[in-house]
Amino acid sequence: MVKIRLRRTGCNNTATYRVVAADSRSPRDGKFLEILGWYTPKQASDNFKVDLARIAYWQSKGAQVSETVASIVRKAKKALPAV
Repeated sequence: MVKIRLRRTGCNNTATYRVVAADSRSPRDGKFLEILGWYTPKQASDNFKVDLARIAYWQSKGAQVSETVASIVRKAKKALPAV
């Protein structure tokens, strides 16, 4: 099964994360299928960027989204300008 989850990058005490689509059996920082965005928790504002179209694509293929990524996606959808 494919999961959309965070992959840790960065140095000690300066963690940054990439939002990736990965096989559920692969380790947290292991092999992934596609990078979908990034997340920097220590940054004050504009601390994430995600590709909502690609996340929707992976969800249509049956991918499961982790809780943290789901909250980032909700924030990203809320930040979209109303058309």
